[in-house]
Amino acid sequence: MKPMGDDSEMEALRGVIRQHWGFRELRPLQEHAMRSVLARRDSLVVLPTGGGKSLCFQGPAVYRKRETTIVVSPLIALMKDQVDNLRAVGIAAGTLDSSQTADERATVERQLFSGELRLLFVSPERLAMSGFQGMLQRLGVKTFAIDEAHCISHWGHDFRPEYRELIRLRERFPDASFHAYTATATERVREDIVAQLGLQNPDILVGRFERLNLTFRVLTRNQVNKQVLEVIDRHKGEAGIIYCIRRKDVDELTVQLRGRGINARPYHAGLTPLERAATQNAFRSESCDIVVATVAFGMGIDRSNVRFVLHTGMPKSIEHYQQEAGRAGRDGLEAECVLLYSGGDLLTWKSVIEKSAEEAEVDPEFVPSAIQHLNEMGGYCRAAHCRHRVLTEHFGQPFELPNCNACDFCLGEVEVETDSQDIARKILSGVARTQQRFGIGHVVDVLHGKTSDRIRQYGHDQLTTFGLLKAYRAEDIRDWTYQLLMLDVLEQSDGEYPTLRLNQASWRVMRNEQQVCLTRPTRKKKTKQTESESISWAGVDRDLFDALRNLRRQLASEKGVPPYVVFPDNTLRELARYQPKSLSGMQAIYGIGEAKLRDYGQIFLDAIQEYLAQHPQPTPIAKRGA
Repeated sequence: MKPMGDDSEMEALRGVIRQHWGFRELRPLQEHAMRSVLARRDSLVVLPTGGGKSLCFQGPAVYRKRETTIVVSPLIALMKDQVDNLRAVGIAAGTLDSSQTADERATVERQLFSGELRLLFVSPERLAMSGFQGMLQRLGVKTFAIDEAHCISHWGHDFRPEYRELIRLRERFPDASFHAYTATATERVREDIVAQLGLQNPDILVGRFERLNLTFRVLTRNQVNKQVLEVIDRHKGEAGIIYCIRRKDVDELTVQLRGRGINARPYHAGLTPLERAATQNAFRSESCDIVVATVAFGMGIDRSNVRFVLHTGMPKSIEHYQQEAGRAGRDGLEAECVLLYSGGDLLTWKSVIEKSAEEAEVDPEFVPSAIQHLNEMGGYCRAAHCRHRVLTEHFGQPFELPNCNACDFCLGEVEVETDSQDIARKILSGVARTQQRFGIGHVVDVLHGKTSDRIRQYGHDQLTTFGLLKAYRAEDIRDWTYQLLMLDVLEQSDGEYPTLRLNQASWRVMRNEQQVCLTRPTRKKKTKQTESESISWAGVDRDLFDALRNLRRQLASEKGVPPYVVFPDNTLRELARYQPKSLSGMQAIYGIGEAKLRDYGQIFLDAIQEYLAQHPQPTPIAKRGA
């Protein structure tokens, strides 16, 4: 479909975006979305995290100097982050929320009626108030942007009942245009958003879901602390989020990491509001780089330079995973997303969902829908091919690349075990021969042929399955056993000492009536650097980059804003790559508009020149205008 909107208006809008944000180019879907806003046609825009969806409503709002766009946002922290970012690029924006004093709210309302504010951020609860709607009617508001629009759908992964009240706006603002934005929505969720918001003949724009700057890996969870430390070691000095399913796991892992001298902070609903706020503020200000959290953490955090997201357990849905993992690499630079998975995760989540359904009045279709989400997520964990392909095809899009070069399978770190069926049958036989009374460790020892007092005590060194897999490493046998649990051809009992149990699928596999596919890490040395990482660091003076990061942190602290509000990492990398020698040269750098050039240009220029005077080096890569 050809984008709508007046070409001259669009060209003027591009100039506004260059002036404030320093972006010289727009992505195709961004331009189409902005044309819909300019043409006052309802729209639904689905762009993955980091895809630039906020600019789709912020740009037109700034261009329309005589109007205020109302933005619906679910969290106060998310609103404040967006307002901080807008003010940093010279745009008048504000928020009305419950954390403000009466005087602060009065100031915002005064700015609103004077026509000063281009964007006003509010919660769905405030927007549902009749008195507030009356105030907006007096203002003559003509544009509403609904962020995190998937919250309106029962079929979405983060349903919020208060979003359902937004459909009443259509009655009170019949001439206004409504624009919904989300990072995660299947076709079913998109249809529900359109219906629940009452969008009229909307422009539905869906971006590509693959984000090839993210490298996805799925590992069988066995030694959590060791596996977590391996990921952290790959990202020394970089920001990361570690997600756990339970609060207890968050607390225990945080203690373990801090005991190793790692400045990690916890975040979950069991902490006090002050404790949660302290963690958020430390992470935003970059005084802490690692947060260990439940899924309660994330939506209100706009830190763009998160270089890894690690899940120590399976998320509730692919939509949850896409959003949570998508908090890595929002600046478009390389990042890693690691998921540690066990077959028991599925049972844990099912128990949580069923208990929640019993304790609260929920839609009767909630439980089967939630279980379906879980099964789809389990399918991602068990997949024996490209991770990006699974995620992209889940959202109804084809994935045509033969090799993404950005996941464990395509990087050659994981391969299918050629003797999968034979190995599976031997493991299941081992469980049967030990009478389904022992846990993974004992069964693995028997299959590997390990002699111990306990094995001799039970006479398991005399079993026909003793040493049946001695040709393989014990860690591989353990990993394959966990994979069989993931594949639902083996079960594990509950309790403090879980034992392995066979099910109907187990016997079908042993009779060769059902085939299984097992994987294992390749024996070759793992790839140290992905293609995306290699490209993004090409020509960058890393010591200069680190010096500019320190300067950014200092300036942000002085101004009381998060460091990424000063400059994101990709701007710092360009500065460290091209090393401009003048303010006019800095204007050619990505992300430097007029306001940031005025506020920070000379400071960073001086820092670059001071560094170069102390570190003579070859002429850097040329940048036009530099």
